[in-house]
Amino acid sequence: MELKKQVDVCVVGAGHAGCEAALACARLGLKTVIFTVSVDSIALMPCNPNVGGSSKGHLVRELDALGGEMGKNIDKTFIQSKMLNVSKGPAVHSLRAQADKAEYSRAMRKVLENQENLLIKQAEVCELLWEETEDHKKKITGLKTFTGAIYECKAVVLCTGTYLRARCLCGESITYTGPNGLQAANHLTDSLKAMGIEMRRFKTGTPARMDKRSLDFSKMEEQLGDERIVPFSFSTDPESVQKEQASCWLTYTNENTHEMVGSDLGKVYKLGQSIRVRVLDADKENATIDFVPAAIWG
Repeated sequence: MELKKQVDVCVVGAGHAGCEAALACARLGLKTVIFTVSVDSIALMPCNPNVGGSSKGHLVRELDALGGEMGKNIDKTFIQSKMLNVSKGPAVHSLRAQADKAEYSRAMRKVLENQENLLIKQAEVCELLWEETEDHKKKITGLKTFTGAIYECKAVVLCTGTYLRARCLCGESITYTGPNGLQAANHLTDSLKAMGIEMRRFKTGTPARMDKRSLDFSKMEEQLGDERIVPFSFSTDPESVQKEQASCWLTYTNENTHEMVGSDLGKVYKLGQSIRVRVLDADKENATIDFVPAAIWG
């Protein structure tokens, strides 16, 4: 028996973009479904868990001005906040906040679960359904999940992030998996290609995870948050975000680091783009290495 449901909008992926897209549609009164490979990965930040920064900080505040949730959520879950580029003109000032990774995800999931007109489905979307119009254009009619369920809709919003046929590289080892050990989306790519959509593979540089107890902070420079914290959201009471913050730390590479990293360029590329950029492309004797907490007790 074929399971069919009718909705207005289907959102594929529940990262930052997917959450905002789904909330925007639902808040406009559209019956919306958001699909994720795992409900535990909603708004998950598997790389450096921060929100904002140069250019991105402006986008988060623009989202907030349009009714988005990201700014509100980071105001509830940040562990350090800092305004960047304060030595320059106000046009380039950019707010950045380190998030408690687990708390940020849990808080956003709670918002989605309590949003009227929005349904969360843990399922892998494997096919987009469409029909050809009289003028030979393709019109979306719905999508199909790996288990065979069909969702008929008027629009599909793809926010798949890095999950499509994802693979993780660590040294010379390649694991065919999504970020943070989550399931990759291995079927949707073929459907997109069949629709004539060209695909390209993008590479991210995920930093290493380190046990705080194994680090010697006495040899690093402490990076404190701002004394007076500025909230991301225009709706957040500034007094409510004044709290004790976690520290970030800064250290530098040296000649030994450069010699080790540069000894085999092929291996360096697989070790991580962040190391290659900082050590090889930066052309500096002392490239900076940042240590940031992933949780308040991390």
